[in-house]
Amino acid sequence: MMPASKWIRAVIAALALAVSAPHVPATAAEPLAKDLFGSKPLPAAMPPKAYGFYSKGCFSGGVAISVDGPNWQAMRLSRNRRWGHPELVQTLERLARDGAAKDGWNGLMIGDLSQPRGGPMLSGHASHQIGLDADIWFTPMPDRRLSVPERESFAPKSMIQDGGLTVDDRLWTPAHAAILKRAASYGNVERILVHPGIKKKLCETVKGDRGWLNKIRPFWGHDYHFHVRIGCPAGSVGCKEQESTGSGDGCDKSLAWWFTEEPWRPATGPQKPRARDVMTMKALPKECRVVLDAPSPRSEASVTVGLSATADPVEATSVPSAMQELPSLPPLPSDRPAQ
Repeated sequence: MMPASKWIRAVIAALALAVSAPHVPATAAEPLAKDLFGSKPLPAAMPPKAYGFYSKGCFSGGVAISVDGPNWQAMRLSRNRRWGHPELVQTLERLARDGAAKDGWNGLMIGDLSQPRGGPMLSGHASHQIGLDADIWFTPMPDRRLSVPERESFAPKSMIQDGGLTVDDRLWTPAHAAILKRAASYGNVERILVHPGIKKKLCETVKGDRGWLNKIRPFWGHDYHFHVRIGCPAGSVGCKEQESTGSGDGCDKSLAWWFTEEPWRPATGPQKPRARDVMTMKALPKECRVVLDAPSPRSEASVTVGLSATADPVEATSVPSAMQELPSLPPLPSDRPAQ
């Protein structure tokens, strides 16, 4: 056994060697996927396809919904999250048209879809990564076009009573239920996420046909907007399907759970970082590297759907090639603006 004095001298020598040794820089950390995808201002100029899952993936061939349409206004423009798979954008146009014509809506205020190539976002959502998710505000579109600064600062109204879990009946109207039913009636819409209090309101008030309530799923947040999610589009073989919502209207024990203490109990102990804040390209499907490196289209206008009258007339003369590959989708609105 080494004498104590020799052991101490050995430790001191080792420390001295460590201090005098040349510094070797650590290997640079792999870039975060959110930074890589968040830096892309335009989509991948490739056929439209979704890769991976709603909370871990990307998409190619994206198109943007225009800032203004006949029955919608896009909000929070600085985020550059007006992008989606062509089927999603066409579904939103259809919902805006139908909601205005049949459900008493002046028009839709459209929030976040996805980044131009999807992927994890710089902030906010865990999902919205494969171009198949969209947020629509419960606040109807005003009678005038909002300015760009107004679209950044406009505060949507929560449908839930302050400090509670139930709907504020001063704000909730039959039109809110009607637009949710309308969206749920579309075959490609698989889920619509709302605050549990809104689901409860529907369970208590919807009469007659209740089958569509199956698609209305309670989730945290979603008090001022509803989240529309479509299923994996045809041709997107790399898209991972979500679990089935099963049968029934969802007005059962699974809903009752949201009105217990458990879902709202504050977390204890060290908080795990959000997945988007640590996700690297290794976590995403291999196709996402190709999507990330793909060339961009010639301009944003060339891949924007439903361009307003103020759009560049040269860029607005042809339908984006991504839209031409969707012959099986529902017919386009007859009053669709020139593209």
